[in-house]
Amino acid sequence: MPGSPILAAIGVCAFLVLAFPGATWSRRMFVCIGAGLAVIAIFTRGDWQDLIRAALGQGAFIATFFVALATLRSPAALSPAILRCGEYLASQPPGRRYMALNAGGHLFALILNYGSIQLLGGLTESIAGREPNKELGEIRNRRMLLAVQRGFCASLLWSPLAFAMAITTAIVPGATWSAAALFALGNAVVFSVIGWALDTIVKPKYSGPRPERRDPDGTIRDLKPLILLLTIIFSGVGIIELATGLKVVTVVMVFIPLIALGWLMIEAKESERPGAQVRAEVERMAFVEIPSYRSEIVLLIMAGIIGSLGASLAVPLLQRSGLDLSTLPIWLIIAAPVWLIPLFGQIGMNPILSVSLFAPILPNPEVIGVSPVAVVCAITAGWSLAGITSPFTATTMLVGRLGHTTAFRVGAFWNRAFFLVAASALTVTALLIAEIAPA
Repeated sequence: MPGSPILAAIGVCAFLVLAFPGATWSRRMFVCIGAGLAVIAIFTRGDWQDLIRAALGQGAFIATFFVALATLRSPAALSPAILRCGEYLASQPPGRRYMALNAGGHLFALILNYGSIQLLGGLTESIAGREPNKELGEIRNRRMLLAVQRGFCASLLWSPLAFAMAITTAIVPGATWSAAALFALGNAVVFSVIGWALDTIVKPKYSGPRPERRDPDGTIRDLKPLILLLTIIFSGVGIIELATGLKVVTVVMVFIPLIALGWLMIEAKESERPGAQVRAEVERMAFVEIPSYRSEIVLLIMAGIIGSLGASLAVPLLQRSGLDLSTLPIWLIIAAPVWLIPLFGQIGMNPILSVSLFAPILPNPEVIGVSPVAVVCAITAGWSLAGITSPFTATTMLVGRLGHTTAFRVGAFWNRAFFLVAASALTVTALLIAEIAPA
């Protein structure tokens, strides 16, 4: 649409100006860094207008994608079926509990994003809190929370509704979700199986009596509404992408709000005034719920802007230095994101920032003779691993709070063994994908 990039840039600037006074110091620092990069671009680049417009467009895209996904949270909060589904998964007996919560964290992440950890994590904390033996309760809570967290992070590997896949396919030349989905889903299976195996083999020590087994709350039929919803979402997104040729992120930003509106209408059918209830929920979503995310939106926008501007300024410097990354071994180019993105996460770099900053610097997949699918799978693998290890990500912060510990401990100690095994395995799968995926 003509003029839309300019409108998006104006909208982002207006939002940042309005949000800046009430932002935390860390968010203000990100805004200042972005402004500093813009000033550097103005004084050093003749095409600075194009660079700044592209960076603001990246920020607008990320914010719009976030808001589109957030629309699903309101109908989910109203749905008794979603709550029953969560209670059924969280109350599974030992032996089935890890995989149930891992799968639940994965599936709920597709519609609730970080809300999946808050919903299932809150239920697991409540269930563990009812355990009379405090030591056993803490052990159960830790294992259940890790299952939910790893399930959430497994969705980052392949889901078109996740920032990891949306941003990566937008940055990597020639990448599409439909081409990468099957390979990325295989990585998610590897990720989940490793978590289950480690939970089964490496169990926290407990010297007390064997706990009493309890029947789960509800039945497997409680999962049907969630499965139906996800089937509609993913089949719809996939069909529209293939039929129209649009990027999956574009499809998601249009299709998901429509699904949310339809879901609200279904939930309101039994009320006395369905139309009034839907209108009230839409107004609450637009004027209360989404504005409440302004701190997160500032961070997301600035991560995109800093990454885009930083990469645009860095590429010419690399070219003038004579450094040609395409001369590096292919295995190193593919393996590097798996390990470097989690490493950057340890020093406070949000995966959105690190991927937006460094992915454009990577050689074009066509130049080095590999499929874009291999690069996409390597980047999303690193993103998911950053999600379980970085003390600065929302996942570790939420799990730390629900697990009565610190985010640093969750990432560096609770997930240490898992990270080492999963990173090694995902490096191998990324290299295999580079070999077998058609270039």
